[in-house]
Amino acid sequence: MARLQRKSLSTPDETRTFPNGKLEIFDLDDVVVGRTIFQPGWRWSKDVKDIAGTPSCQYHHLGVVISGTLHVEMDDGLTLEIGPDSAFEIPPGHDAWVVGDEPYVTIDYAGMRSFARPTVGTGERILGSILFTDVVDSTATLARVGDPAWRDLLRRHNELAQFELDRYRGRLIKQTGDGLLALFDGTERAVRCASAIAAGSAAIGLPIRAGIHTGEIERIPGDIRGVAVHMAARVMAIAGPGEILVSASTRELLAGSALEFEDRGNHELKGLPGSRQLFAVRTA
Repeated sequence: MARLQRKSLSTPDETRTFPNGKLEIFDLDDVVVGRTIFQPGWRWSKDVKDIAGTPSCQYHHLGVVISGTLHVEMDDGLTLEIGPDSAFEIPPGHDAWVVGDEPYVTIDYAGMRSFARPTVGTGERILGSILFTDVVDSTATLARVGDPAWRDLLRRHNELAQFELDRYRGRLIKQTGDGLLALFDGTERAVRCASAIAAGSAAIGLPIRAGIHTGEIERIPGDIRGVAVHMAARVMAIAGPGEILVSASTRELLAGSALEFEDRGNHELKGLPGSRQLFAVRTA
Protein backbone atom coordinates (compact mmCIF):
# COMPACT_ATOMS: atom_id res chain seq x y z
CA MET A 1 0.00 0.00 0.00
CA ALA A 2 1.34 3.43 -0.93
CA ARG A 3 2.38 5.69 1.94
CA LEU A 4 4.08 9.07 2.34
CA GLN A 5 7.82 8.43 2.69
CA ARG A 6 11.28 9.45 1.51
CA LYS A 7 14.75 7.96 1.30
CA SER A 8 18.07 9.79 1.34
CA LEU A 9 20.28 9.02 -1.67
CA SER A 10 23.27 9.10 0.67
CA THR A 11 22.11 5.96 2.54
CA PRO A 12 20.98 3.18 0.15
CA ASP A 13 19.17 0.17 1.59
CA GLU A 14 21.42 -2.15 -0.39
CA THR A 15 24.48 -1.85 -2.62
CA ARG A 16 25.29 -4.43 -5.29
CA THR A 17 28.68 -4.39 -6.95
CA PHE A 18 29.74 -6.17 -10.12
CA PRO A 19 32.61 -5.74 -12.59
CA ASN A 20 32.87 -2.09 -13.66
CA GLY A 21 29.63 -1.15 -11.94
CA LYS A 22 27.56 -0.57 -8.84
CA LEU A 23 23.84 -0.44 -8.10
CA GLU A 24 22.41 1.35 -5.07
CA ILE A 25 18.92 0.25 -4.03
CA PHE A 26 16.29 2.43 -2.33
CA ASP A 27 13.30 0.42 -1.17
CA LEU A 28 9.97 2.26 -1.16
CA ASP A 29 7.76 -0.75 -0.37
CA ASP A 30 5.98 -1.58 -3.64
CA VAL A 31 8.52 0.38 -5.69
CA VAL A 32 12.29 0.04 -5.78
CA VAL A 33 14.43 2.90 -7.09
CA GLY A 34 17.99 2.22 -8.19
CA ARG A 35 20.97 4.48 -8.76
CA THR A 36 23.23 2.83 -11.33
CA ILE A 37 26.90 3.76 -11.67
CA PHE A 38 28.51 2.07 -14.67
CA GLN A 39 32.18 2.83 -15.21
CA PRO A 40 33.85 3.31 -18.62
CA GLY A 41 34.27 -0.13 -20.17
CA TRP A 42 31.12 -1.55 -18.54
CA ARG A 43 29.00 -3.77 -20.78
CA TRP A 44 26.00 -5.84 -19.73
CA SER A 45 26.97 -8.90 -21.77
CA LYS A 46 30.49 -8.82 -20.31
CA ASP A 47 29.89 -7.77 -16.71
CA VAL A 48 26.33 -8.83 -15.77
CA LYS A 49 25.31 -11.61 -18.15
CA ASP A 50 26.89 -14.40 -16.10
CA ILE A 51 25.18 -13.09 -12.97
CA ALA A 52 21.77 -12.78 -14.63
CA GLY A 53 21.96 -16.14 -16.39
CA THR A 54 20.03 -14.85 -19.43
CA PRO A 55 21.26 -14.22 -23.00
CA SER A 56 20.28 -10.52 -22.78
CA CYS A 57 18.98 -8.18 -20.08
CA GLN A 58 15.35 -9.07 -19.44
CA TYR A 59 14.48 -6.05 -17.27
CA HIS A 60 12.43 -3.05 -18.29
CA HIS A 61 14.27 0.17 -17.38
CA LEU A 62 12.67 3.57 -16.95
CA GLY A 63 14.49 6.58 -15.55
CA VAL A 64 16.70 9.63 -16.04
CA VAL A 65 20.38 10.01 -16.87
CA ILE A 66 22.53 12.05 -14.51
CA SER A 67 25.79 11.75 -16.44
CA GLY A 68 27.53 9.71 -19.11
CA THR A 69 26.32 7.96 -22.26
CA LEU A 70 24.96 4.46 -22.80
CA HIS A 71 24.66 2.61 -26.10
CA VAL A 72 21.69 0.20 -26.12
CA GLU A 73 21.22 -2.62 -28.62
CA MET A 74 17.91 -4.49 -28.63
CA ASP A 75 17.69 -8.18 -29.49
CA ASP A 76 16.00 -7.23 -32.78
CA GLY A 77 18.96 -5.00 -33.76
CA LEU A 78 17.43 -1.60 -32.93
CA THR A 79 20.01 0.71 -31.32
CA LEU A 80 19.93 3.97 -29.36
CA GLU A 81 22.41 6.14 -27.47
CA ILE A 82 21.16 7.73 -24.25
CA GLY A 83 23.03 10.73 -22.84
CA PRO A 84 22.91 13.24 -19.98
CA ASP A 85 19.71 15.13 -19.09
CA SER A 86 17.59 12.48 -20.81
CA ALA A 87 14.59 10.48 -19.68
CA PHE A 88 14.75 6.93 -21.01
CA GLU A 89 12.80 3.71 -21.44
CA ILE A 90 14.56 0.46 -22.35
CA PRO A 91 12.33 -2.60 -22.94
CA PRO A 92 13.41 -6.12 -21.94
CA GLY A 93 15.72 -7.96 -24.32
CA HIS A 94 18.83 -5.83 -24.78
CA ASP A 95 22.57 -5.44 -24.38
CA ALA A 96 24.14 -2.11 -23.40
CA TRP A 97 27.56 -0.55 -22.85
CA VAL A 98 29.09 2.71 -21.65
CA VAL A 99 30.36 5.05 -24.37
CA GLY A 100 33.35 7.31 -23.68
CA ASP A 101 35.37 8.02 -20.56
CA GLU A 102 32.65 9.28 -18.22
CA PRO A 103 30.73 7.01 -15.83
CA TYR A 104 27.09 6.42 -16.76
CA VAL A 105 24.95 7.39 -13.76
CA THR A 106 21.15 7.06 -13.70
CA ILE A 107 18.15 6.98 -11.45
CA ASP A 108 16.11 3.95 -12.56
CA TYR A 109 12.50 3.43 -11.46
CA ALA A 110 11.85 -0.02 -12.95
CA GLY A 111 13.42 -3.47 -12.90
CA MET A 112 15.91 -2.75 -10.12
CA ARG A 113 14.71 -5.12 -7.40
CA SER A 114 16.52 -8.11 -8.89
CA PHE A 115 18.97 -6.51 -11.35
CA ALA A 116 22.49 -7.95 -11.00
CA ARG A 117 21.37 -10.30 -8.26
CA PRO A 118 23.13 -13.67 -8.47
CA THR A 119 21.01 -16.64 -9.49
CA VAL A 120 21.34 -20.29 -8.61
CA GLY A 121 24.02 -21.98 -10.65
CA THR A 122 23.35 -24.50 -13.38
CA GLY A 123 22.85 -28.00 -12.09
CA GLU A 124 21.69 -27.04 -8.59
CA ARG A 125 18.12 -27.96 -7.75
CA ILE A 126 16.05 -25.61 -5.61
CA LEU A 127 12.50 -25.45 -4.32
CA GLY A 128 10.41 -22.72 -5.92
CA SER A 129 6.89 -21.67 -6.80
CA ILE A 130 6.43 -21.63 -10.57
CA LEU A 131 3.90 -19.31 -12.20
CA PHE A 132 2.63 -19.65 -15.76
CA THR A 133 0.19 -17.14 -17.27
CA ASP A 134 -1.52 -17.06 -20.66
CA VAL A 135 -3.79 -14.53 -22.35
CA VAL A 136 -7.25 -16.01 -22.93
CA ASP A 137 -8.41 -16.23 -26.57
CA SER A 138 -5.43 -14.23 -27.82
CA THR A 139 -5.96 -15.20 -31.47
CA ALA A 140 -9.59 -14.11 -31.40
CA THR A 141 -8.63 -10.83 -29.70
CA LEU A 142 -5.95 -10.17 -32.33
CA ALA A 143 -8.45 -10.80 -35.13
CA ARG A 144 -10.98 -8.48 -33.47
CA VAL A 145 -8.75 -5.49 -32.65
CA GLY A 146 -6.08 -5.72 -35.36
CA ASP A 147 -2.28 -5.81 -35.20
CA PRO A 148 -1.52 -2.27 -33.90
CA ALA A 149 -4.06 -2.42 -31.06
CA TRP A 150 -2.99 -5.97 -30.18
CA ARG A 151 0.67 -4.93 -29.93
CA ASP A 152 -0.30 -2.05 -27.66
CA LEU A 153 -2.42 -4.30 -25.44
CA LEU A 154 0.35 -6.88 -25.20
CA ARG A 155 2.91 -4.18 -24.39
CA ARG A 156 0.70 -2.84 -21.59
CA HIS A 157 0.14 -6.35 -20.28
CA ASN A 158 3.87 -7.08 -20.24
CA GLU A 159 4.61 -3.81 -18.47
CA LEU A 160 2.06 -4.37 -15.71
CA ALA A 161 3.18 -7.98 -15.34
CA GLN A 162 6.81 -6.89 -14.92
CA PHE A 163 5.74 -4.27 -12.36
CA GLU A 164 3.90 -6.86 -10.29
CA LEU A 165 6.78 -9.35 -10.57
CA ASP A 166 9.13 -6.68 -9.27
CA ARG A 167 6.67 -5.76 -6.52
CA TYR A 168 6.31 -9.36 -5.31
CA ARG A 169 9.99 -10.23 -5.83
CA GLY A 170 9.37 -12.73 -8.60
CA ARG A 171 11.92 -13.47 -11.30
CA LEU A 172 10.75 -13.38 -14.91
CA ILE A 173 12.21 -16.46 -16.56
CA LYS A 174 10.85 -15.79 -20.04
CA GLN A 175 7.96 -14.43 -22.06
CA THR A 176 5.91 -17.17 -23.73
CA GLY A 177 4.39 -15.20 -26.60
CA ASP A 178 1.24 -13.92 -24.90
CA GLY A 179 2.09 -15.08 -21.39
CA LEU A 180 5.01 -15.59 -19.04
CA LEU A 181 6.93 -18.02 -16.88
CA ALA A 182 8.15 -16.71 -13.52
CA LEU A 183 9.80 -18.14 -10.42
CA PHE A 184 9.29 -17.19 -6.76
CA ASP A 185 11.03 -18.19 -3.56
CA GLY A 186 7.82 -17.49 -1.62
CA THR A 187 4.54 -19.30 -2.33
CA GLU A 188 2.16 -16.62 -1.04
CA ARG A 189 3.92 -13.94 -3.07
CA ALA A 190 3.52 -16.07 -6.19
CA VAL A 191 -0.25 -16.31 -5.67
CA ARG A 192 -0.67 -12.63 -4.82
CA CYS A 193 1.40 -11.64 -7.85
CA ALA A 194 -0.74 -13.83 -10.12
CA SER A 195 -3.86 -12.21 -8.67
CA ALA A 196 -2.48 -8.72 -9.28
CA ILE A 197 -1.50 -9.53 -12.88
CA ALA A 198 -4.94 -11.04 -13.52
CA ALA A 199 -6.71 -7.97 -12.12
CA GLY A 200 -4.55 -5.54 -14.11
CA SER A 201 -4.89 -7.50 -17.33
CA ALA A 202 -8.67 -7.70 -16.95
CA ALA A 203 -8.79 -3.94 -16.48
CA ILE A 204 -7.21 -3.38 -19.90
CA GLY A 205 -9.48 -5.93 -21.57
CA LEU A 206 -6.97 -8.74 -21.79
CA PRO A 207 -8.07 -11.52 -19.40
CA ILE A 208 -5.54 -14.18 -18.48
CA ARG A 209 -5.46 -17.63 -16.88
CA ALA A 210 -2.73 -18.68 -14.47
CA GLY A 211 -1.33 -21.82 -12.89
CA ILE A 212 1.03 -22.22 -9.93
CA HIS A 213 2.87 -25.28 -8.67
CA THR A 214 5.58 -25.54 -6.03
CA GLY A 215 8.32 -28.07 -6.47
CA GLU A 216 11.98 -28.67 -7.23
CA ILE A 217 13.43 -27.08 -10.35
CA GLU A 218 16.84 -26.73 -11.93
CA ARG A 219 18.09 -23.34 -13.07
CA ILE A 220 19.83 -23.21 -16.43
CA PRO A 221 20.91 -20.05 -18.31
CA GLY A 222 17.75 -18.20 -19.34
CA ASP A 223 15.33 -20.94 -18.27
CA ILE A 224 14.26 -23.47 -15.64
CA ARG A 225 13.51 -27.15 -16.10
CA GLY A 226 12.13 -30.17 -14.29
CA VAL A 227 8.86 -32.03 -13.81
CA ALA A 228 7.59 -29.20 -11.58
CA VAL A 229 7.76 -26.79 -14.53
CA HIS A 230 5.63 -29.11 -16.68
CA MET A 231 3.21 -29.51 -13.76
CA ALA A 232 2.72 -25.73 -13.48
CA ALA A 233 2.11 -25.47 -17.23
CA ARG A 234 -0.51 -28.23 -17.13
CA VAL A 235 -2.25 -26.61 -14.13
CA MET A 236 -2.47 -23.33 -16.06
CA ALA A 237 -3.90 -25.08 -19.12
CA ILE A 238 -6.91 -26.26 -17.09
CA ALA A 239 -7.69 -22.81 -15.65
CA GLY A 240 -10.63 -20.89 -17.06
CA PRO A 241 -10.66 -17.21 -18.10
CA GLY A 242 -9.64 -15.03 -15.17
CA GLU A 243 -8.96 -18.09 -13.02
CA ILE A 244 -5.84 -18.84 -10.98
CA LEU A 245 -5.36 -22.54 -10.21
CA VAL A 246 -2.81 -23.97 -7.80
CA SER A 247 -1.66 -27.51 -7.13
CA ALA A 248 -2.31 -29.32 -3.86
CA SER A 249 1.33 -28.92 -2.80
CA THR A 250 1.09 -25.16 -3.28
CA ARG A 251 -2.21 -25.06 -1.38
CA GLU A 252 -0.71 -27.00 1.53
CA LEU A 253 2.13 -24.51 1.88
CA LEU A 254 -0.44 -21.71 2.24
CA ALA A 255 -2.27 -23.23 5.21
CA GLY A 256 -2.82 -20.48 7.74
CA SER A 257 -2.49 -17.65 5.22
CA ALA A 258 -5.28 -15.16 4.56
CA LEU A 259 -5.75 -16.56 1.05
CA GLU A 260 -8.91 -18.56 0.34
CA PHE A 261 -9.34 -21.38 -2.15
CA GLU A 262 -12.10 -23.40 -3.76
CA ASP A 263 -11.64 -27.10 -4.47
CA ARG A 264 -11.72 -27.76 -8.22
CA GLY A 265 -11.51 -31.54 -7.86
CA ASN A 266 -9.07 -34.05 -9.35
CA HIS A 267 -7.73 -33.74 -12.88
CA GLU A 268 -5.64 -35.81 -15.23
CA LEU A 269 -2.72 -33.65 -16.36
CA LYS A 270 -1.33 -34.37 -19.82
CA GLY A 271 1.94 -36.29 -19.69
CA LEU A 272 1.86 -36.74 -15.90
CA PRO A 273 0.78 -39.96 -14.16
CA GLY A 274 -2.24 -40.12 -11.87
CA SER A 275 -4.82 -37.48 -11.06
CA ARG A 276 -4.02 -34.24 -9.23
CA GLN A 277 -6.24 -32.18 -6.95
CA LEU A 278 -6.41 -28.52 -7.94
CA PHE A 279 -7.67 -25.43 -6.14
CA ALA A 280 -8.82 -22.04 -7.45
CA VAL A 281 -7.81 -18.82 -5.70
CA ARG A 282 -10.96 -17.16 -4.38
CA THR A 283 -11.15 -13.51 -5.37
CA ALA A 284 -13.19 -10.81 -3.68
